Amino acid sequence: MFVSTFAIDMIVIDNKLVSDEIIEEQFVCDLNKCKGGCCVDGDAGAPLSKEELKHLDEVYDAVLPYLDEENKKELVKQGKYVYDKEFGWVTPTIESKVCVYGMTDTKGIVKCGIEQAYNDGKVNWKKPISCHLFPIRVKLSKNKVTEYVNYEPREDLCSAACTLGKKLKVPVYVFLKDALVRKYGTEFYETLDATAKHVKAGS
Repeated sequence: MFVSTFAIDMIVIDNKLVSDEIIEEQFVCDLNKCKGGCCVDGDAGAPLSKEELKHLDEVYDAVLPYLDEENKKELVKQGKYVYDKEFGWVTPTIESKVCVYGMTDTKGIVKCGIEQAYNDGKVNWKKPISCHLFPIRVKLSKNKVTEYVNYEPREDLCSAACTLGKKLKVPVYVFLKDALVRKYGTEFYETLDATAKHVKAGS
């Protein structure tokens, strides 16, 4: 596995350009403060790969019981996924706000209905990887060879998570270990971890 760093601006692991902020910044979701706002606030629904469209088809029936009637009506109206000119395939939203697969618990926290079905053992797909990775965003280069892996928290929405992360001293990549391993594999994560420790030791 090829690894390189450039003035600590980015970390290159094979064809992936990883922002240095992912190892330097700290982050831990604080759901009691943000109320799951990342499922509500955005320009579109959660980005989906073509493979994930098949996953949604497979888990759809098992996820439906977790959703409110309004969500179910929107799914009938819009479909399980929609195509956005800017973002490609995404999950539908209700009035361009909350994700149609979102569910609100008794504390007013919006959670993923797909993930709840997964936690209950009803399905074997956790949720879209774009959701699992947040606030890391992955973008492909125009030639679709290079992947840009960036840290992009929302300034207001994620302020509590940034504060909690600093308090607990948890780097972004450590908080998102499961998501990064799911996306890129154990070898990638171990390489990133080793690089982070090397950079820290040299600072």
